[in-house]
Amino acid sequence: MKDLLLITPPFTQLNTPYPATAYIKGFLNTKDISSYQLDLGIEVILELFSKNGIQKIFSKEIDIQSVSENSQRIFALRNEYIKTIDQVISFLQGKTPTLARQICSMNFLPEASRFNHLDDMEFAFGNMGLQDKAKHLATLYLEDLSDYIVECIDVDFGFSRYAERLGKSANSFDELYLKICGNQTFIDDFTLKILQEKLELIQPKLVCFSVPFPGNLYAGFRCAKFIKENYPHIKTAMGGGFPNTELREIKDKRVFEFFDFITLDDGELPIELLYQNITGKVTEPVEAKRTFLIENGKVIYKNNSTKHDYKQADIGTPDYTDLQLDKYISVIEIANPMHSLWSDGRWNKLTMAHGCYWGKCTFCDISLDYIKIYEPISAKILVDRMEELIAKTGETGFHFVDEAAPPALMREVALEILRRNLVVTWWTNIRFEKSFTKDLCFLLKLSGCVAVSGGLEVASDRLLKLIDKGISVEQVAQVTRNFTEAGIMIHAYLMYGYPTQTVQETIDSLEMVRQMFEMGILQSGFWHQFAMTAHSPVGLSPEEFGVTPIKQEILFANNDIDFTDKTGIDHGKFSFGLKKSLFNYMHGVNFELPLQEWFDFKIPGTTIHPDYIHDCLLEEEDFKFKGNSKVIFLTKNVIAENRVKTKKKYVYPYTKITIHLKTNIISIDLEPEKAEWLIKMFEENSTNQSKKITLQQLKEKFEENFEDFELFWFSKPVQQLKENGVILSL
Repeated sequence: MKDLLLITPPFTQLNTPYPATAYIKGFLNTKDISSYQLDLGIEVILELFSKNGIQKIFSKEIDIQSVSENSQRIFALRNEYIKTIDQVISFLQGKTPTLARQICSMNFLPEASRFNHLDDMEFAFGNMGLQDKAKHLATLYLEDLSDYIVECIDVDFGFSRYAERLGKSANSFDELYLKICGNQTFIDDFTLKILQEKLELIQPKLVCFSVPFPGNLYAGFRCAKFIKENYPHIKTAMGGGFPNTELREIKDKRVFEFFDFITLDDGELPIELLYQNITGKVTEPVEAKRTFLIENGKVIYKNNSTKHDYKQADIGTPDYTDLQLDKYISVIEIANPMHSLWSDGRWNKLTMAHGCYWGKCTFCDISLDYIKIYEPISAKILVDRMEELIAKTGETGFHFVDEAAPPALMREVALEILRRNLVVTWWTNIRFEKSFTKDLCFLLKLSGCVAVSGGLEVASDRLLKLIDKGISVEQVAQVTRNFTEAGIMIHAYLMYGYPTQTVQETIDSLEMVRQMFEMGILQSGFWHQFAMTAHSPVGLSPEEFGVTPIKQEILFANNDIDFTDKTGIDHGKFSFGLKKSLFNYMHGVNFELPLQEWFDFKIPGTTIHPDYIHDCLLEEEDFKFKGNSKVIFLTKNVIAENRVKTKKKYVYPYTKITIHLKTNIISIDLEPEKAEWLIKMFEENSTNQSKKITLQQLKEKFEENFEDFELFWFSKPVQQLKENGVILSL
């Protein structure tokens, strides 16, 4: 028995649990509140995609003549799917890697329409990527089955979302309410069976549903309805990303037929107060924090607690106990190594900071607390939490799920990882700002950073200024080059249809993106059409951005707002061409095709010079002295050998310094006294030292014995050390 049951309803990711319940469980541990967490999504998927589940799918009666040829083919091959499904799932769970050879033989899996546009496997994965090839083929196999389910069984099914359309822009609760009160769906049968088993086992007093996305909303309501009908003594609550953004103005009482409470923003304190009230741990008047509930037959928003939200340092380490971490499945939808990070492999999720340190982008919900209130965590606490998670989960991969990770904190985290000699792999979301120098990117790589994702948005300087992104296309090009040269992959979020954006700007933006992929400084990207949200600067002051909102009465969800743009352009028609071109560029092909080739309607020619991005990357040597830069000497493998050089009748003593790096050897010659001084600096200012020396302090130390530090610092031997990452200036 546990007091609280924390549930993520179907569906989110297949490869790793959504972290919200792990965060809450970690906090509850600090308060000695017993809890159990459940990712219903992965449990339903594993039941559905099993031999028994597939047999149930194919035993559902359908009019075989009325479905597509593709579904007819899948039905005809049903025995092959039933025979192979358990082996495929086991392989995608990493339990039977030897099956990869069978899968790649192309005579093991049944194939339907998803295999029709199969990538050139040798091109996409090379000769050695057998496991990835097999994962890609197994993913197509599952997608074929998904297509059959959608057409023949349940139109709302999706691997990472369920009935998403019902949660999107649902200003009224009517349609969702009818669906919830209607007959159980095929997927519901699986979901509610598992839920009932867990309720009988855990016997909670309060069930908290974390609903991050519209695609989790229906299932959350369906589960809450089941609890109310069968376990009326159990209280239910909903929190998470969806209510935080969309349910801030809820008025419809029918919602509370299913949920007793809906909490907003950070969930730690609201849930603690609910727990105290429900379990009778408090005797004073009932307090609540940012909680909707029914009182006297009306929906009220109760926020009468005087307690402050907990600091990030005090909320504990996320706890993944109870989740079946060894049963998540890794899939590869497209043959792009950066893109696969979202769906391939298990990641421990952490945040470096609460909120966004920039907090200005005009398309973003910067008026809401989860972005507006910025609070970083110290590097020491973060790496403590990483070590704790490694010990508990056995996983050394980390995804920092920040809105935008702060560069200064990323630097400190990287140094702390190196100081502790940790071997970890991590990636995060960033802003492409100039703080990401070559040296910082190299340091991040050394600490285990393999990838970053960031918003290039509309690759147009005019629109980036209107967005208040604080970056330029030239700056993005230079930063992505720095990451790429350090061996860190980059994914760019791309946007089209921003208010006042012209057709010319859309085409020019595509040309900028084409050039960045051709130069090899972007590895992955995704185009999405601008959506005006209620809590963004554009949504709050639409007239300032040249758009007119289409007002609707809000009784349920309020986030995406329909609008008309004064340009009158139908931006939706660009969607297919932008995405098709990007798919080709991500695969490194067809850069030479005119942009017109991607569209089936006439577009203007680009006004961007064909060498624009190339020219952005041309730079002169930077010989500026930046006294406040922190200097780090990265290697300990320094060998010094005193030698002499004879030229005519003169003898010149010198010291040969040899440094063994992981993949190469660096040798430089220095005067013996300066070499001795430099080796001493290596010893005193390695990554093991908590206090970092500044360039100005280094200059003062140098000039205690020698003259003209700048001449030494910018000399060829020292430049060679800096270029190879032996000395970093941050």
